[in-house]
Amino acid sequence: MFAPGFTGVVGSPALRGAGYRDRDGSVRVFKGTFARKRLVWAGAAVLIVALSVLAVVLTLRSRGAVAPTPVAFSDFLQDVRDGRVAAVTVASDSVLFERRDGARFQTMAPHGYIASNPTFVTDLTTRGVRLEVTQPVTSNAGRYAAIAVGLLFFAMIGLALMRMMTGRVPTLERTRTVDLEQVPVTFADVAGVDEAKDEVREIVDFLKDPARFATIGGRIPRGILLVGPPGTGKTLLARSMAGEAGVPFISASGSDFVEMYAGVGASRVRRLFRAARRHTSCIVFIDELDAVGRSRGGNSLSHEEREQTLNQLLVEMDGFARTESTIVVAATNRPDILDPALLRPGRFDRQVTVGNPDLRGREQILRVHARKVALGPDVDLRSIARGTPGFSGADLANLVNEAALIAARAGRAAVGGLDLDAARDKVLMGVERKSVAMSEQERTTCAYHEAGHAVVAALLPDADPLHKVTIIPRGRALGVTMQLPEADRYTHSKPFIEAQLAILMGGRVAEELFLRQVTSGAANDIERATDLARKMVCELGMSPLGPLHFRRPSGAWDSDARATGFSEETARRVDEEIRTLVMRGFETARQIVERQRTAVEALAKELLEIESVDADRLKELLAGTVVPPPAVLAGTTTH
Repeated sequence: MFAPGFTGVVGSPALRGAGYRDRDGSVRVFKGTFARKRLVWAGAAVLIVALSVLAVVLTLRSRGAVAPTPVAFSDFLQDVRDGRVAAVTVASDSVLFERRDGARFQTMAPHGYIASNPTFVTDLTTRGVRLEVTQPVTSNAGRYAAIAVGLLFFAMIGLALMRMMTGRVPTLERTRTVDLEQVPVTFADVAGVDEAKDEVREIVDFLKDPARFATIGGRIPRGILLVGPPGTGKTLLARSMAGEAGVPFISASGSDFVEMYAGVGASRVRRLFRAARRHTSCIVFIDELDAVGRSRGGNSLSHEEREQTLNQLLVEMDGFARTESTIVVAATNRPDILDPALLRPGRFDRQVTVGNPDLRGREQILRVHARKVALGPDVDLRSIARGTPGFSGADLANLVNEAALIAARAGRAAVGGLDLDAARDKVLMGVERKSVAMSEQERTTCAYHEAGHAVVAALLPDADPLHKVTIIPRGRALGVTMQLPEADRYTHSKPFIEAQLAILMGGRVAEELFLRQVTSGAANDIERATDLARKMVCELGMSPLGPLHFRRPSGAWDSDARATGFSEETARRVDEEIRTLVMRGFETARQIVERQRTAVEALAKELLEIESVDADRLKELLAGTVVPPPAVLAGTTTH
């Protein structure tokens, strides 16, 4: 049967008679009557059926036409004495006898009965019974069945090997077609990425009315690459394109095409696009494209398999038999490692950056997710959006869900502002671990440590405002000093980073000055400060070494000679500059804490009493205890 849109192979009559290819890529043989794949599977099915029938026939033949009736051995002896037995066939202890009326019976004699009773044979001959002795008959049914099963097993192995050698390994279906009627997603469900929506709106218009673009010779991009950090809504944006255009949406993950066996990944790519060609218009979405689209190179077999899969993807997207009705949308957060051939125009013509939303975008996202929950009258979503800089769309969705769970556990019918604040603190600082029992000495150490952080952060003009200070263990930390920026920050100045170094050192300084000891509680602060100073020197050019980039070893497998690219003298100077920056921050924190001993001690006592202090209480507490800093100190922290 010929499918709609069937096309033959162009060429000589001999070639046209040899095979045809459908729109879905399957090859037809015998002048286009049968698909080759169907012919192979039909032949395998015929072979299996033939072997099964052969096994059944051989089994029936071995059993014979009529089976004798089993009887007791005593009945056999009685029939002999009554003269009703005409013939007896003995095979070891099995006795098959036939009556004079033609009925056939079978019985079993006691073990050794016939051999130990010589009169038994004499008695039968004197009564005119025909006696025949044969070898025990064994049934061949099991043998024939084993042969048939073995032939079937080797036939299946041969078929599988044939398909593996030709790169056509039977694989599970890994593509997923989303039913847009059950899960309707439109642009109204996507917020905070207005620029990205404007970029993909042209694709939607093309899918709705392709003739409008074709009349003036316009060509819609065949591929769109969505680039952005995790959780920014790349997958949701792709689904909204299909929902707006009303076309099928077929999704797959880049890891679905990566397998150990040769040819499996390429086969799955062909199957994905074959499923897409069945539709008049379709959107194919490939998530985590970097799993299959990495730059080609390497000598291992795994690289060869991945390159084969990538080559098949390149051919399907812009090869000899490309299609205009399929639009490929892919998402990745690693565009720097993708193969250049994949990013060229004609495959992925357009790259759309989907970044974290700004203040207005966060408010829109919160309103989208707030439709699903009941909000109280005291909820101010703009205030929540202002207090969540750097949050992605997934983070905001998680925040609203956590607030709903908190309200439900408390028995409230609606989500209030306090629930959203608690959910934000939970997302930023971790879950409160009130079950952790700290000794009084540890609580005192933690209180002065966090008070040192807070006072230094409050007095440095380039630092972010304080939001909350707590000595309740959260996540892996025993205490937390939380700051929230007043607005979105896309770049960081040198004074801001130096202020961060001083804030990180404030906890260790407070321990030394007030408790006359140092603890392991500052380990994470020291690590973060060292990493921040290393970035200032090696990446940001914020040191006397100048605006140069010094690559540091990225792991245990990187040797210094191969990874750094600079001399030992330069490495020594880099280490000295890192130490200078960290110790400068330590000295700044020491000067502030020494001068503000009253403020630090007051805040530590407040933390020991109520455990958590919010921003308003911090301002009240520090307003009455802070000593104005001298001009020299202010210049130290803002150079």
